[in-house]
Amino acid sequence: MPRPALSRLALATLLTALPLAPVALAAESSAKLEKVASFDHQVTGVTVSESGRIFVNFPRWTEDSEVSVAELKPDGSLAPYPDPAWNGWRNAKRDELTPGNHWVCVQSVVADGRGSLWVIDPGAPAQALVVPGAPKLVKIDLASNQVSKVYALDESVAPQGSYLNDVRFSPDGRHAYITDSGARGALVVLDLESGKARRALDGDPSTQAEKGVKVKADGEPLMRPDGRGVEFSADGIALSPAGDYLYWQAVKGNTLYRIATAALQGDDLASLPAKVEKVGENGPADGLLMDPQGRLYVSAVEDHAVKIRENGQLTTLVQDKKLIWPDTFGRGPDGTVYVTDSRIPEMSFFDPKQKPALETVLYKIVPN
Repeated sequence: MPRPALSRLALATLLTALPLAPVALAAESSAKLEKVASFDHQVTGVTVSESGRIFVNFPRWTEDSEVSVAELKPDGSLAPYPDPAWNGWRNAKRDELTPGNHWVCVQSVVADGRGSLWVIDPGAPAQALVVPGAPKLVKIDLASNQVSKVYALDESVAPQGSYLNDVRFSPDGRHAYITDSGARGALVVLDLESGKARRALDGDPSTQAEKGVKVKADGEPLMRPDGRGVEFSADGIALSPAGDYLYWQAVKGNTLYRIATAALQGDDLASLPAKVEKVGENGPADGLLMDPQGRLYVSAVEDHAVKIRENGQLTTLVQDKKLIWPDTFGRGPDGTVYVTDSRIPEMSFFDPKQKPALETVLYKIVPN
């Protein structure tokens, strides 16, 4: 039965105290997709700077891609970013190039709205072994197009089996919060002033792939030829507008979680599991994005859709069969939301007949 209407105060109290049950979705979507660009390689991340510059990245999953991070120019061309040298790594040249100052397997790019682009490199080509010295968070100054800081993330933070996935930044610019979607999921909290990083909720149920969940594509379990399914742990990440709550969920999972960022910044890691809150159930999802109004965009990977969670309600914003796997969101300075389609169900991991290089698309969401 439908719930009675609640005041915003009452609803906020309920959100904090109890997990929300799944709710009905809107019958019709209220937006449509418009293609921005297509790529010859598998795209995951997208971000838009405060001046409107668009950046994308291509992880080294099934191919040894020629470019890892690029700026998407207005004419649709890609410019290796910040320069060709950073994009010079090749799997075959790993003994010739140092991994600490080259892109090894970039998963995410995030513009912070304060003049910098940040790049997450988990350093694990094919989502397999971590290349020693490769995991890092890199800050690039957008005015000079030069790397201004490299935060090397050692084995205590990015051990073998890890796959650092996405990042959000505290409003004061002091902390970075990173998801690890690898075999043993976790959150990584990085103090950007001291450079100290640590794993939080390492192995906690909230950061793991949920047992019993099978991610589906067009209604059928998505499986590799060897019988393995989708196993991504803590992946999508979002920060509340005030920066007081961090949200995340596993791709192989239904549940959205959150925790107060003040707890993550504290020293008592042992007490964190008791402070995790269940917000509700989204179903399997990849990317998350929270806008300034507190609306959470959810990539509904099983439904070819983008959904919005607002005031405890989960509704469909846009649904289109051509959106094979909505992956990552970016929000432009004018409020336009962009989404990459990484086509994960069609990659050679799951369909050996596919060629290694997978053509993918960047969309923007526009009113219907």
